[in-house]
Amino acid sequence: MVEHDALSATREAYDAVALTYAQLFRDSLRDSPLDRAILDAFAELVRAGGGHVADLGCGPGHITAHLDELNLTAFGLDTSPAMIELARQAHPDLRFDVGSMSALNIADGALAGVLARWSVIHTPPRELPPILDEFHRVLAPGGHLLIGFSASDDPSHPTQVFDHTVAPAYRWWPDHLATMLRTCGLTEVGRLVREPRPTDRRQFQEVQILARKAQPEAV
Repeated sequence: MVEHDALSATREAYDAVALTYAQLFRDSLRDSPLDRAILDAFAELVRAGGGHVADLGCGPGHITAHLDELNLTAFGLDTSPAMIELARQAHPDLRFDVGSMSALNIADGALAGVLARWSVIHTPPRELPPILDEFHRVLAPGGHLLIGFSASDDPSHPTQVFDHTVAPAYRWWPDHLATMLRTCGLTEVGRLVREPRPTDRRQFQEVQILARKAQPEAV
């Protein structure tokens, strides 16, 4: 199968900066109480559904390890082999695989949770709906998705390109992305919006949407 140019370019870019990225973000949750709070809420919901969760776009594995500390059965997946190698070295007791979000090697309905923490920002807008369909497919009925992204600031333009350090990236108008989730069968149950700090290089909001896959109606 021929891969999209965007995916190949993103993989190569993250392979090149994997070690620097791991060093920069390994303690990113320490000073982010809001991020820890929504991950705690996500973990509570996932545990109620059986506890199996995939961290998609896991990078060097620090968030996968945090999910494990929250008593989830977590594994990580990333398109960058260099990132996966670092994750395996840092967390040898956890599972990490190289793979693509657009074609997950996961059985239908196998997961209670999917975490996509800023892992879709490099996906061209036209390619995002099939990825959201994959998230829906691998979730069990009643399972939860937590998806994080950078927010655009103009509702008339649902996506905006921004100057990401590693690879071309896209911001999304939150309500538009929530509608896309609903279209593929994932209903928003809450969202966290974090305003930029004065010291942040990019002065726009970061958003995390928690969504749930519907359960079949009782007959």
